[in-house]
Amino acid sequence: MPHFALSAIGRDRPGIVAAVTGVLLGHGANLEDSQMTILRGHFTMTLVVALPNGADAERLRADLEAAARDLGLEAIALAQVAEADPAAASSEPSHIVTVYGTDHPGIVNSVAEALAAADVNITDLNTRLVGDDDAGAGDDLYAMMVEVALPPGLSAGALETLLQAIKRDQGVEVSVRELEADAL
Repeated sequence: MPHFALSAIGRDRPGIVAAVTGVLLGHGANLEDSQMTILRGHFTMTLVVALPNGADAERLRADLEAAARDLGLEAIALAQVAEADPAAASSEPSHIVTVYGTDHPGIVNSVAEALAAADVNITDLNTRLVGDDDAGAGDDLYAMMVEVALPPGLSAGALETLLQAIKRDQGVEVSVRELEADAL
């Protein structure tokens, strides 16, 4: 079964998920992985779907674009993705890195660069701006939560030590803790 990534964004309103998944169902697609959320009043979704062999991907794309127009979405995109390599090790998140501080450009990049340099894989990343500082006083709180998979040999303590430079350079609080296992 060929796999496709689907991304969509639009002003939040009821019915977006129902309409998009209805189109997918109409084409026999199976929704395998998804993440959907509201970001600053815009509903965003990223899905990985499997289409039946022989399905018409161009027709699916056209039907999704028609649904996007009906919903008033700003963007929708469908792209075929490579099959997952079953021999590749899956990155299971083991820890969470939290970052809090006064909002300013560069926080996400500095954390991402430090994690990449330590060969730490980011499995999930969420940020939130707390406050609405239209006056420009610069005291909005920026909160970042990053689920990570540590490489063999790197402890949480060692990672926290590596992230100390970010605390100093970005003026933020950084902590690392073990991620609690979810029981499904």
